[in-house]
Amino acid sequence: MNTKLINLDDLPLNKFHIKITALTFGAHFTDGYALGTIGFAIVLMAKQIYLSPEWMGLLGASALMGLFLGSIILGGIAGRIGRQKIFLFNFVVITFASALQLFVNSPIQLFFLRILIGFALGGDYAVGVALLAEFAPKKHRGVLLGALSVVWTVGYVAANIIGIICTSSSSADLWRWMLASAAIPAGLVLLLRIGTPESPRWLISKGRSAEAHKIIVKYFGPNVVLDEKVITAKSSYLDLFNKKNWKRTAFGGLFFCTLVIPYFAIYTFLPLILGKMGLAESNSVDLALNFVLIIGGLAGLWLTVKLTRRGFTIYSYAIMAVALGILTFTHNLMLSVTSFLIFTFVMTAICNLTGVYPPELFPTELRSEGVGMCTAISRLGAAVGTYLLPVGIYYLGLVPTMLGLNSALIFGLILSIAWAPETKEVNLSKTSDIQLGS
Repeated sequence: MNTKLINLDDLPLNKFHIKITALTFGAHFTDGYALGTIGFAIVLMAKQIYLSPEWMGLLGASALMGLFLGSIILGGIAGRIGRQKIFLFNFVVITFASALQLFVNSPIQLFFLRILIGFALGGDYAVGVALLAEFAPKKHRGVLLGALSVVWTVGYVAANIIGIICTSSSSADLWRWMLASAAIPAGLVLLLRIGTPESPRWLISKGRSAEAHKIIVKYFGPNVVLDEKVITAKSSYLDLFNKKNWKRTAFGGLFFCTLVIPYFAIYTFLPLILGKMGLAESNSVDLALNFVLIIGGLAGLWLTVKLTRRGFTIYSYAIMAVALGILTFTHNLMLSVTSFLIFTFVMTAICNLTGVYPPELFPTELRSEGVGMCTAISRLGAAVGTYLLPVGIYYLGLVPTMLGLNSALIFGLILSIAWAPETKEVNLSKTSDIQLGS
C-alpha cells in the first residue's frame, strides 16, 4: 500500500511546530522586556549617578549596538556551523549578562553589559527567526513569524508597566533589580531550548540529507518530504551583495531600519517625549499607548493574513508618516493624543512584517546571513536614532528631532513603492523567483 507523501511546507501544525514557535516567542519576549526596561532604568539611575544627554543616549542605544554586532557575527557563524548551536548559546549569554546588571555601579559597566546582552539577542534574531521559518508550514508561516512582533511588544509593555510602578517607588536600587529581572525569562528559555534539533533545510544545504531525513521522520513522520534543492556550494556574507541578491539585502535591511529608527527612539525615551509634550503629568497616556501597542500587534496578525505583504507595507508607511507629522506640529491636546495612538497602532501592526519579510527574501543557504544582515542594518539605524534622540531634544528641541524621525518613514514609503516584493505565497525553496517591486 502506497503512502501519500506530504511536503514539509504543506503540513498542518503539530506539537513540534508549537514548541519551536514557543521557544522563539520566548526569545522575543525577553528581547522586548530587556529593551523596555532601559528607558525607565535610566530615569531612576540618574537620581543616583549623573548622566549627561550623551550617556543617556549611549545607555539607551547600547543593547542595539550589540544587536548590530551579534546579528552579523553570530548570523554568519550559524550559516556555517548550524542554527541549533547558536540557538542555545545565545541564551547562556543573555541569562548571565542580565543577572550581572544587579551589580553595576557605573554607566560604563552597564553599557558593556547591555552590549553583551544585545550581541546575543542579535544572534537570536538571525538564528531563531530562520529556524522558525524553516520549520513552519507555508500556510501558517506569516502568522507565526508576524506574531514574534506581538510577543516582543508584550515583553516591552510588561517592562513599561514595571517601570511605571518602579518610578513611583522610593527605593534607590530598584533600577538594578528591574534590569536584572530579565534573567528570569531568559533562564526559562535557555532550559527549554536544550535538545532543539537542527534545521533540516540547513542540513540539506550542506549536503547532509541523511541527517535531515532523520529529523523530519522523528518530528513529522516517514511520509513527509522536503522539496528543497541540495546546494552544497559555500556561501558567505559577500553573496548577499552580489548581482542576484543585493537588492533583496538592501530592501530587507532598509525596510527594517526605517521602521525601528522611530520605534526604538520614541519608545525607549517615551517618558522624556511625553514630558516635552506636556503629557507626562499622569500615567494615563503612557498606559494607553502601551495598551495600543498590544492591540496594534494583534491587529497586525490579522492584517498579515488578509493583506498582501506589499500593500500592507506601503499603506502603513503612509499612515505613520502623516500621524507623526501631525503629532510633531499640533498643539492641540486631543489631536496630539489621537495622532500618537494612531501612529502607535499602525507602527506595532506593520512591525509584524519585520519577522516575516527577511526570512522570505533569502534562500536557505543564505537565510541566517540574510536575516542577520537585515537585523544588523536595522539595529545600527535604531542605535543611532536612539542615541541621537535625547541629544537632539537637548540641543535642537523636540520638533526638529521628530522631523528627523519622520524622514525615516518617508524614505521607507518611497523605498517600498519602488522595491517591496510580494512574498506571501512563496515557498522557501523558491525564494530566488521573487521579483522586487511587484
